[in-house]
Amino acid sequence: MTYQFDHRELRDVLGSFVTGVTVVTTVDATGRYHGLTVNSFSSVSLDPPLVLWSQSNSSPSHPIFSKSGRFVINILAEDQIDLSNRFARSGPDKFSNLEIEVGIHGLPILKDTSAWLACRFVSAIPGGDHTIFLGEVEQIRRTARKPLVFGGGKYLVADTHDLAPLPGGKSPDDGPFHAMRLGGRAIARLAAEFDHSFALAVWGSHGPTVINWAPSLTSPRKTLPVGLVLPVTLTAPGIAFAAHLPKSVIEPFVEAELASSAIERWSADLHGARAHGLAITINRLGGGDSALSVPVLDASGHAVLTITAIGDTGQFEPSLDSPLAKTLCVAGQSLSRRLGYAGEKGQVHGTPQAADL
Repeated sequence: MTYQFDHRELRDVLGSFVTGVTVVTTVDATGRYHGLTVNSFSSVSLDPPLVLWSQSNSSPSHPIFSKSGRFVINILAEDQIDLSNRFARSGPDKFSNLEIEVGIHGLPILKDTSAWLACRFVSAIPGGDHTIFLGEVEQIRRTARKPLVFGGGKYLVADTHDLAPLPGGKSPDDGPFHAMRLGGRAIARLAAEFDHSFALAVWGSHGPTVINWAPSLTSPRKTLPVGLVLPVTLTAPGIAFAAHLPKSVIEPFVEAELASSAIERWSADLHGARAHGLAITINRLGGGDSALSVPVLDASGHAVLTITAIGDTGQFEPSLDSPLAKTLCVAGQSLSRRLGYAGEKGQVHGTPQAADL
């Protein structure tokens, strides 16, 4: 049969399914320990308690596991990446200098894992270039440690979903700390997608204040130190905040920073930020930098965060129609809706509290 994809493409598609990470261990007839990293583990049945995992037929330890009679599924904890890598490699003694527990039937159990299941071998089912091992669970243990996660060829961190309901009916999106957590994840994703640095800022007692940043891989100098207070009228985050905060909050900063001759430009900045959903600055501070900034609005329509892209003016595309600008707008709109903003779909501007100065 001719397939319309190659093996690499199939691996990439299968890799988009996020899994936990396990190390399957056993002991042979001579008392020697064996183990390998596996993410094909799955539950099968609760009554009887059955689980499965699969192994490549070409694996050096395949004959050992086929005859072992018993095995342990060690579910790794989030800080056990080194352990995962150790058992993913071929080697004569993966257990060298490794502290373990000895379970029933002499099975090796890795320490400090998220959980483990000791199993009796039930059957081996041929599955193409792999063998599916079915086991009956005989003993289990679970800890409070978060499990290690793998997907898209990368190790990931398990965390509560942002949209998961909380006890008592409280919204998971309540509170400023949740907003900052959402923003931190957003800038990390944006930095991975675009070759620019991204900063997250909140409105502090002295104005826009950087609380987090995700650096560009090729231009790491384009970062803003955590705690840096930015000018309101000369920076994209300042303009984005000012476009969506009450006049009484913004006016003292504008009066302190701007001469009367610059008020016209400032009004144009605010109008543009509200009309387009983002603020743009080009070399305003004289360092050759450009920036695009979007506000994140709460339920009242006030800006609680800004997400800002920063780059060299010569390489940066500070355009309203650029893929970066469009992606930033989508990110700001999405986070705003998550925080309860119920403005017109697709827009994050036009709040009644934001009055021209």
